[in-house]
Amino acid sequence: MRAKRIEISLVKYLMLFLNWVTVAAVTGFILVTTEEIRAFYIARDFIGGVDAIPRRPGMIFVACLLLMGILTCSFIMRDIVHFKNGKLEAGSLFCDFVVSMAIVMLLNFNYNGILLWVFANVIFYTKNSSGQFLFMLLAVLSFVGTDHGLVSVNYSLYDIQDYISYYEAGRQSYILGIYNVLTSLNMVIFIIFCVFVIQEQRGTIEKVNELYEKLSKANGELQQANEELQEYADMKEKMGQTKERNRLAREIHDTLGHTLTGISAGIDACIAMIDIAPDKTKSQLEVISGVTREGIQEIRRSVSQLRPDALERLRLKDAIQKMVEDTNTLTNTNVSFDCRIQPLRFCEDEENAIYRVIQESLTNAMRHGQATQVDIRMWPEDGDVRLTIQDNGAGCKEIRPGFGTAHIRERIALLNGTVSFDGSHGFLVDATIPIRWGVEYDQSIDSR
Repeated sequence: MRAKRIEISLVKYLMLFLNWVTVAAVTGFILVTTEEIRAFYIARDFIGGVDAIPRRPGMIFVACLLLMGILTCSFIMRDIVHFKNGKLEAGSLFCDFVVSMAIVMLLNFNYNGILLWVFANVIFYTKNSSGQFLFMLLAVLSFVGTDHGLVSVNYSLYDIQDYISYYEAGRQSYILGIYNVLTSLNMVIFIIFCVFVIQEQRGTIEKVNELYEKLSKANGELQQANEELQEYADMKEKMGQTKERNRLAREIHDTLGHTLTGISAGIDACIAMIDIAPDKTKSQLEVISGVTREGIQEIRRSVSQLRPDALERLRLKDAIQKMVEDTNTLTNTNVSFDCRIQPLRFCEDEENAIYRVIQESLTNAMRHGQATQVDIRMWPEDGDVRLTIQDNGAGCKEIRPGFGTAHIRERIALLNGTVSFDGSHGFLVDATIPIRWGVEYDQSIDSR
């Protein structure tokens, strides 16, 4: 495309040069012939055979060359500077038209090929402009309307043919041939210029078609990407549903396990002392009944909101303390809680995870380890929360993944934390939980 524009520019320069030669040749020929007529004192005879003569051939010669210089400067500025303002470009083209018309009139319409050069510039510079057709119409009408034969019908004009006929037959043929070659060559170059412009336009159309094909291809790829993204979104939604089901299962397991373990231990205690202390057994059964009702409520809440009921009513520390007290009351297991974080306030998901990890660990300690002592400790460590639950139960040499420990791992992993288990001396749950500490959350906690 760039090479084609260079070719078009070269054709325009060639056309300008040819017009320089033609204008200079015509005006120079008139001037030289006039001087020769004067030198041989045959002006009276020459005037008697023509319709008109130029008054000052020398002035016409100089004026035409000056006007050609103006045209050249205007063309160079347009071609090199590249007017960014469309009005300046249109103004320079109109100036070219006026100057060209002045040259044609000075030549008494014996040569109007200079208008073809203006016409070529109009085609080149206004091909994407809204005023293109107006300029082209003006150029075509001007070229047709400045034909010497047409204008000479109504006006007395000097004719270059009269000056050519002054010479002898041999020289006439030579001069007339040069004149016809110059005018015809100008027309040929103009046609070549038009062909190049058409080819450039065709190349532009092909480029547009190519870009359209690429755009269509990109649009198809984008549509395919959208479909894949939709499939990914659907898959992610299903994964979210599965994740939520697993979370619900963990919530129900933790709540049921803890509640049923406490009830089982309490009933065992009642069986052991029913014969020796009926009143105390009755009190114990009343406590078991209350814990059972709370467990039922918490199971309902787990299904509906998936947040421990104790955390809905109490802050985390108070909720853990109540769980410890209930465990100590219902079972023969002694649970201690040592918290060195003040205040114990975190985001909802963090509080849920900590509460459930402690709840699951207590349940495992009583159900599987038959522990009689459980120590819960929490303290800050390098911006995280360190949580350990140590019991004195049976422990285990080889820790096999179970439902409870798997839930603990999953809850800690959701917070990007780490957890480890040790069954060599009783059973130890050691978790490190990253916490999003912040004033805004503390204020939101205070407002609850």
